[in-house]
Amino acid sequence: MKIAITSQGDTLDSELDPRFGRAAYIIVVDTQTLEFEAFDNATNKNAFKGAGIQAAAMISDNDAQVLLTGFCGPNAFKTLEAAGVKVANDQTGKIIDVVKKFNQGNTVFADGANKDGHW
Repeated sequence: MKIAITSQGDTLDSELDPRFGRAAYIIVVDTQTLEFEAFDNATNKNAFKGAGIQAAAMISDNDAQVLLTGFCGPNAFKTLEAAGVKVANDQTGKIIDVVKKFNQGNTVFADGANKDGHW
């Protein structure tokens, strides 16, 4: 399974970035092989608006089925939900540890956004 994780860096040893749409990187990891690809999220990070929606589209385009992040706003959450991507908010730690926790089945999926939208 492919999962997406917001990250402060481009390796599995990087810390999770709590911001979804404006994370420095989004890492897509194959949970079985731990092969990954890090996507520079600078375009969305510096966007005037719509960062979460654009990041959600990128995650969907890369076939991730789950997003692990700290905070996800309502528009991004709706976009991810429409794409069939499950969201787990309130994640912290190194990317590799977040993946291990996910693989152990200790991840709780959100039923809504945990951050207010930006206007």
